[in-house]
Amino acid sequence: MKREDTVIFALSSNVELADEICEHLNLDRGKIDVKHFADGEILVEPLESVRGKSVFIIQSTCSPVSETYMEVLIALDACRRASADEITVVMPYYGYARQDRKARARQPISSKLMANLLTTAGADRVVMIDLHAPQIQGFFDIPTDDLTAVSMIGQYYRNKNFEDEIVIVSPDHGGATRARKLSDVIPGSTIAIIDKRRTKPNVAEAMNLIGDVDGKIAIVIDDMVDTAGSLMGGIDMLYDKGAKEVYAACTHGILSGPAVERIASSSLKELLVTNTIPLKEEARQEPKIKQISVGYMLAKAIEAIETHKPVSTLFDLFND
Repeated sequence: MKREDTVIFALSSNVELADEICEHLNLDRGKIDVKHFADGEILVEPLESVRGKSVFIIQSTCSPVSETYMEVLIALDACRRASADEITVVMPYYGYARQDRKARARQPISSKLMANLLTTAGADRVVMIDLHAPQIQGFFDIPTDDLTAVSMIGQYYRNKNFEDEIVIVSPDHGGATRARKLSDVIPGSTIAIIDKRRTKPNVAEAMNLIGDVDGKIAIVIDDMVDTAGSLMGGIDMLYDKGAKEVYAACTHGILSGPAVERIASSSLKELLVTNTIPLKEEARQEPKIKQISVGYMLAKAIEAIETHKPVSTLFDLFND
């Protein structure tokens, strides 16, 4: 890649991850000013030329979700008006992904709206990690790359060298494919599925278990953990069904509200998250919460895009 023609900007949500990506690529992070005025208005201004350059804007649209989205949209507009040649949004966590369909009458499909806004504002490509629903890629009329952290999560657990049999548990039917992918990279593991009914947002009732966890180490895999309410119900069920130990892993550790307290006081052995969303200090201090980095994978994705090589090779990057 021609480093002099590439600019990487970090907005406010995940500067630490952006710095790690730049370190892997041996690039300096581009200078950009992000201001929030007293009335809530946002100004994003690149402080160096982007004319004719390939620009990468790194921003996870995590809390405050609407503000972080606005930063991206305004940054896109600024770079487009400054004659950037190509603009890629690297959005490790894609906010509003849970609003991907009309679950009830008159509900919006906000995930599609966000895709429209990103495209209209000037994005040429969007790179994401473990979308809540892979079909969200179809909301875009521009190229998208939905990377996955499953292979690095698998590497993490392989390195633990568990002596007992492992079962990979999906917290619902929708996550069965993700559980199967993790099972495929952890030799000898089987899968199980928790059958649950969601009554309202952030509240779920575990109903039944499909599969056998008796005497095994259970690893619950999901794309995100928000308030951890759903996770706690699943953990209790797994122990009731005879699981020896219960671990959990997710790509996006949102960890809102009482999540950290719930995890700390639970019988969960450990929660593994990635750094698509920066951990709050409370979560950083909790010994049960472990974090691995997606920085190297995103750096390789940027390198592949810039050198016109396939990004798909990154799906097996950590399957050693």
